[in-house]
Amino acid sequence: MPVPSSSNAVSPNASMPAGDFVLVLDCPDRPGIVHAVSAFLLEHGGNILESQQFGDVDTGRFFMRIDFVTAGPTLVEQLRADFVEIAARFQMRYELWDAEAPYRTLIMVSKHLHCLNDLLFRHSTGALQIDIPVVVSNHPDAEALVRSYGLDFAHVPVTPETKPAAEAELLRLVKEHDVDLVVLARYMQVLSDDLCRELSGRAINIHHSFLPSFKGAKPYHQAYDRGVKLVGATAHYVTGDLDEGPIIEQDVIRVDHNHTREQLVAAGRDVEAQVLSRAVRWHSESRVLLNGHRTVVFR
Repeated sequence: MPVPSSSNAVSPNASMPAGDFVLVLDCPDRPGIVHAVSAFLLEHGGNILESQQFGDVDTGRFFMRIDFVTAGPTLVEQLRADFVEIAARFQMRYELWDAEAPYRTLIMVSKHLHCLNDLLFRHSTGALQIDIPVVVSNHPDAEALVRSYGLDFAHVPVTPETKPAAEAELLRLVKEHDVDLVVLARYMQVLSDDLCRELSGRAINIHHSFLPSFKGAKPYHQAYDRGVKLVGATAHYVTGDLDEGPIIEQDVIRVDHNHTREQLVAAGRDVEAQVLSRAVRWHSESRVLLNGHRTVVFR
């Protein structure tokens, strides 16, 4: 997850006497960061299970993700409070939370249900570290699918006249359900700049990777008519610049002259679902940190 601006940010989990925690941070790169963090973990009885770090020579920032266990019962609030001094010393942005805590995730969808179906299935099998309090759609098409998984569904129609009210209702649901992450699983409405700012760093979108080519309706049909040989998808954070937010994950598959229009569309749907599920999984495990207009992904 992109680290919030507050140095003592509270992550989405409740306190739990536990042994397994994750710390993610970024700060200006300088000597002593790893030593200070390691000393903090040692003082608190921590044993590192996984550690990843990256120093960006272009931006001069240092990024780190550590999964560690403690020997005895430990409250995550106490760890956060004790880490404040180190964070202030190195001007860190950071999160520290229980490693098993699921992200509260609101999913938005329109009429194309392949990404939603994939996320709901993975959620039902425990493959994604998320809770889904509600699925929101501007059409009723997804309701039967959502309720078949025992989840709540909210139909929020959107027209040019009702868009401000619809976005206000979305924000109400985000706050009511204590949502940490919003996923646009083929939600075919452009979010306003104000809403993009409100959800900055915690909203993920998916789209085909033909852009800027084949804009508008039926991009896969347009691609078929041009004889494309690669079909891909991009998952990125939502910003006011349409489809140009920091990229989390991309993938492509090869197609050829044997593919019909329908097979090319199906191939595109498959890669979209896979790319989005990986982005959601990495975000919910706080493996994605913002680095300006780019991301650092500790896979």
